Amino acid sequence: MSAVPQSVWAMSADGLVTLLAGGGIAERLWRPDGGTSWMDAVHPKDRGWFQRAWHRARRQRSPLDEIVRVRLEGDPSRFRHVKIIAAPVFDEDGGEEWVGTATDAEEHWRTRVREKLLARMAAVPAAHDLSEAFLTTAAAVVPELADAVAIFRVRDGVEADAGARPSGDLAATASPERVGLAPGLPPLPPLEDDFLLGPVAQQAISSQQARLLVFPPEGAPSKGLSDASAQWLRRARATGVALLPVVVDGRTVALAAVATCRGNPPPDEADLSLLRDVFQQMSGPLRRTMELQSIRDRALALQQSFLTPPQTVDGLTITALYHPADSAAEIGGDWYDAVRLCADALALSIGDIAGHDLDAATAMGRVNSLLRGLAYDSGPTADPADTLSRLDRIVQALDGPSMVTVVHAVIRRQAPRLWRVTLSNAGHPPPLLIPHDAPPRYLHDLTAPDPPLCVTDAFPRTTFDAVLREGDTLVLYTDGLVETPDTDIGDNLRLLREHTDVLVGRGLPLPTLIRGLLPSVQHRRDDIAVIALQARPDRPAEAR
Repeated sequence: MSAVPQSVWAMSADGLVTLLAGGGIAERLWRPDGGTSWMDAVHPKDRGWFQRAWHRARRQRSPLDEIVRVRLEGDPSRFRHVKIIAAPVFDEDGGEEWVGTATDAEEHWRTRVREKLLARMAAVPAAHDLSEAFLTTAAAVVPELADAVAIFRVRDGVEADAGARPSGDLAATASPERVGLAPGLPPLPPLEDDFLLGPVAQQAISSQQARLLVFPPEGAPSKGLSDASAQWLRRARATGVALLPVVVDGRTVALAAVATCRGNPPPDEADLSLLRDVFQQMSGPLRRTMELQSIRDRALALQQSFLTPPQTVDGLTITALYHPADSAAEIGGDWYDAVRLCADALALSIGDIAGHDLDAATAMGRVNSLLRGLAYDSGPTADPADTLSRLDRIVQALDGPSMVTVVHAVIRRQAPRLWRVTLSNAGHPPPLLIPHDAPPRYLHDLTAPDPPLCVTDAFPRTTFDAVLREGDTLVLYTDGLVETPDTDIGDNLRLLREHTDVLVGRGLPLPTLIRGLLPSVQHRRDDIAVIALQARPDRPAEAR
C-alpha cells in the first residue's frame, strides 16, 4: 500500500472507516474523533450534494467519483479539494464493504473553475454599459466562489499613488452598480450614488492591491468598514470578504467586494488568487465598454443640447420630453422644437432622422437648426408645406441624411380663445388632437402624410388645417411612441388614442398626461420625443 500514490481507505458495513494508506494528499486531512463522522469533514457548501451522491451510489451499488472540499487538520476554516473514487465490494454472504481512494485535486479543480469562470466572462465585451458588464461578472462568481458580490464604480477613477495619498485623504466615493447574492441572504440596504467607502476599501483602491479580511466568530467588526457594510455583513453572518480593485489603464475604476456568508469558510489566498484572475479579465472588455459609454454619453449630451426649452406665447402652454431607448442605442435623431414667430404666433416641429448613433444625432442638430431658421425667417403667415419644401431642397443639396420624417406646424391666434393650426406632415405619425369636450382624434389618417424629406425631388407638399379652442391640446410625437416590432401601426395608433382618452378622463395636468403616454421602460424599443401644446385662457393684460 505504501507504493500507491493515493490515500486508500475502506468502509465497513457499519460505517467504520479505516485508512489503509496515507499518500497522495499535500496536507493532512482532518480526521473525525468519537462524536463526529467523516461527513463533518466535508465543506458546508458541498455537504448537501455530496451526501446525496453518496446515498445514490450506495442505493444503486454503483461507483462514486466526485471532487469535494475536505477540511484540513488543525484549522476548521481551511479546506482542500480532494478527488474521491469509491466502489462497493460484496462478500459471499452479500455483505457490503466500500473501498476507495482520495487524491489531491486542488490544482485540477482550480484550473477547471478558472476556465469555467473565464468562459463566463466572455460575455463582458458584449455588454452595452458598465452596469451590464458588472452584472455579468458578479453572476460568474456567485455562488461558485462566493455568496455575495457587490461592485462599486469609483467616481472619476483613482490613480495608484499610495505614498502621496494617505487613505485618510482619499475621497473614495462610489456608486453601487450591480450585486449578486446567493439565495437566502438579506438584501443590501439602499445606498446613495456618492456612497463613502470604508478605510480598508479606500486603501485597496488607492494601492490597487487586493485585501482579504477574515472575521472573528462574533462577526464583522465596525473598524475599517463603512457602517452600512458592517451591519449587512453581520446580518448575513459573513465570515470574510475580499476587496478587489478593478484597474483600467492605471486607474482604479471599480471595487469588487466578494463575501462568504452564513458561516461558510472565508476565502483563502488561493481563492483570492482565482478572484484576481477573474476580475483582471474585466480590464480589457471594461475599457472598451467605458469607451463606448463615454461616446454615448457625449452624443446624448450633444443631442440634449439641441432640445432646448421650447418657447411659447401667451395663451398657450407647452410641455416637451425626450426619452432615449432602453438599449445600447441611447442616442438617435429624434427632436422637438418650438419657436415664437411673434406675440401671437408659434412654430412647432417634431422630427426623426433614421439611425441611432453619433451621425444621426449630429444630423438631427443640423436639420433642426435649418428648420428653426427657415420658420423664423418665413414668419407667422408662411405655409408649413412651403417651409418643408425649402428645407428638403437645402438638406438634399448639402448631402444630408438619407431620410427625415417631420411635422411642422404654425399656430396663430384668430380670436381671444381661438387658434388656427396649419401643418404639413412629411412621413411622420399623425398629430393627436385632444378637444376639451370630445374624444381624442388624429388630425389626419395614416395614409395622408407626404413622403419624408430626402427621398424625392420637387414633391408638392400638403397643408392641413385645424382649430384649437380653449382647453384643447395638440400632441406631436415620434414613432417610438407607436411603433414596435411585429405589431400593426394602425392598431398601435388606436391604442394610443384610447389610452389618451382614459388619461384625459382622470383630469391630469398636461405634464402628467404626457408622461402617462410613454410605454413602460421594458417596452421602449426606440427613442421617444413628445411636444404638446394646450390652449388656455389668456392672462389679463395687467398681469402680463
